[in-house]
Amino acid sequence: MTDKNSGPVTDAEDVVLQQQFVRAVTSFEAIILSQIDIKNKLADRLNYSIRAGIIILGFVAISILILLLTLSSQINRISAVVSQMNQDFYVVAGDMDRINGFIDSMEKRVALLDNINSQTAVMDQGMATIATDLEMMQISVGDIGGYLNHIRGNVGNIAVSMDRMDIEVMNMAGEMHRMGGSARSINKMMPFLP
Repeated sequence: MTDKNSGPVTDAEDVVLQQQFVRAVTSFEAIILSQIDIKNKLADRLNYSIRAGIIILGFVAISILILLLTLSSQINRISAVVSQMNQDFYVVAGDMDRINGFIDSMEKRVALLDNINSQTAVMDQGMATIATDLEMMQISVGDIGGYLNHIRGNVGNIAVSMDRMDIEVMNMAGEMHRMGGSARSINKMMPFLP
């Protein structure tokens, strides 16, 4: 009887166990499917993230490429500018050499300034002597001018005296001619007298 009672009980239990097993399998299947769905969603998100990352990396790569191309073109320009600067430096170096030559020449000429200064001092003394001599000459010329004025006065006096003497000589000539008139008349009367 126990066997008979255990038979249907086991069948019912088996059915219950099968139902529980089916439920457990379906719940497990649902869990697995939900995990697969979650994994698929995560995989999709990961794919989107990877694609976005690849796109971003592509943009970064393109930006780096553009930057490198720009830098390479700028490096060519910079190298051209640097070569031009080198040429300018050579020119500046040549100019500096010439400037150094001019400075050396100026130093030599400045060294000669001491001699020029001493010669200038001697010339200053000579000019001072000449200035004093010129002052003395001006005084002498002033004295000579005074003497000349005095001589002019004397010459004027002599001229006046000469004019008076001319008048007196003319008067004497007239008197002589008048006095000679009687002698001529005597000579006419006595031609044989010497």
